[in-house]
Amino acid sequence: MKKRSTLALLLSALVVACAAGPAADTPRATVHRAVAALGGDALRVVKSIEASGASKHWEPEQSHVAGGEARFAGESTFKLARDFTSNAARIEWQRKLAYPSPREYRFTEVFADGVGFVRGVDSTGRTRQSLESNPPSHAMSRLRVTAMARELQRSSPRLLLDMQANAAQLEARPDTTVAGLTFRTVAYTAGGYNFVVLFDPATSLPARIRTLDYDSIQGDSTYDLVLSDWREVGGAKFAFRQVYQLNGEPVIDTQLTEVKVNPAVVAGQFEIPADLRKSAAAPQAAIPYQWVLRRQFIGVYLDSDAVAFDPAATSGLRLQEVAPGVHLTQGGSHNSLVVEMRDHLIVFDAPISDGYSQWLLGQLKAKYPDKPVRTLVLTHHHMDHASGTRAYAAQGANVVVGAGNGAHWRRVLSGSHAMNPDVKASVAAPNITEVADRLVLSDGKRNVAVYALDNPHAAGMVIGYVEDAKLGFVTDIWSPGRDQIGQKLNAGQAALVAAVKKAGIAPEIFAGGHGSTGRYAELAALEGK
Repeated sequence: MKKRSTLALLLSALVVACAAGPAADTPRATVHRAVAALGGDALRVVKSIEASGASKHWEPEQSHVAGGEARFAGESTFKLARDFTSNAARIEWQRKLAYPSPREYRFTEVFADGVGFVRGVDSTGRTRQSLESNPPSHAMSRLRVTAMARELQRSSPRLLLDMQANAAQLEARPDTTVAGLTFRTVAYTAGGYNFVVLFDPATSLPARIRTLDYDSIQGDSTYDLVLSDWREVGGAKFAFRQVYQLNGEPVIDTQLTEVKVNPAVVAGQFEIPADLRKSAAAPQAAIPYQWVLRRQFIGVYLDSDAVAFDPAATSGLRLQEVAPGVHLTQGGSHNSLVVEMRDHLIVFDAPISDGYSQWLLGQLKAKYPDKPVRTLVLTHHHMDHASGTRAYAAQGANVVVGAGNGAHWRRVLSGSHAMNPDVKASVAAPNITEVADRLVLSDGKRNVAVYALDNPHAAGMVIGYVEDAKLGFVTDIWSPGRDQIGQKLNAGQAALVAAVKKAGIAPEIFAGGHGSTGRYAELAALEGK
């Protein structure tokens, strides 16, 4: 009798264990517990939501000091509608930006059927379609659609249900320790996206949802959505605090104020006009997620699959001679200046990406086959003008930077860049020169000077000057040919005029890291007004 009772108890325990779910230490079990903690059946009936909240954004690679405190970009309020059955989303934004200049954008993003569009103005970098439409609107680039689709999947309250339903795509990972806390970790691959989910051992809830991204300055990086402030709505739990971290530092901090489950359907809210559709693109490993996402944070994203230019507005990048032996890249959002010397070349700024730099290096090799780029001068450390530095350093070019920026660039160039789609070569001991006041680069005939520039935009900034051509090069604080000259100098322009006077140079023309060229006398004439 005792043996039968023991056997019955064992069989009963086995039945209970099977009913409870998979074995305790498997990825399936971890996900199973998380779904239960999130509300189980209450979560399964969530087919759509409406949410409202506020976000703050920061940009680490637009900091005032290289490697220093991230720049506060601005704050936004939003209203989000999501239909999980059709995988559609609509976000209405009111975005108040503090950097690079105070301004406000009101716009709506709509994503459905694997495509998306924007109604309203969301950037200073507007495409031709946006500029020519009334009211302003434009189709999202495939890059933006892919990045948005990934983030919608990452932040979906149904992500864990998807993981549970696709157990074959789960993979066990070693426990992960962050800030002294250890999390059970499960990898999940779906739809071309690779997520690593870290679970809170105390609550079984997802604590971090991670991707491994490439950042052109920080290199191989972790990008985490950190979830907290869990609240119950309709029996299911939602994270009302959502913080995105790049390598552990916050870049977005979102606080939800309200979540509604299965709200009444609003007819047409996810409709995308036929003229604002682009064919959907499958996710690719080379998508520059960090560029696409974070340029939107500061309201300067050019929504183009070409990244550096709008194919509807220009035929592409090109070299334009602006003085004898001096060329400025044109046709894109950002420029480099190339100066021909007797037996080598000097390049100012390496914008956008190593891909942009490789394009320019290819152009220069064809034009000047016996003249390598020996020197790259970075006017400042900001990502949009320096993300292509690695391509030059990997070829042995000396990198010239402003005073105090050398340690930053040694750290950047010697870091891990295995995920870099363009240049993976190690630069363990880069050649870096700092300019405290003035540096003259000479071949015995042509002198190219680099001058320190006290300014409000970035510490350690410099300008360039080609002496015989009487041509200067400046980035951001004045964009000649693009920015209209007003009735008086702004702070950046005043800093440039002061630097020119201090240097004792006599430029006739300035070329810009944005825009094209402009006559310096027109700017200098405003001094003192």
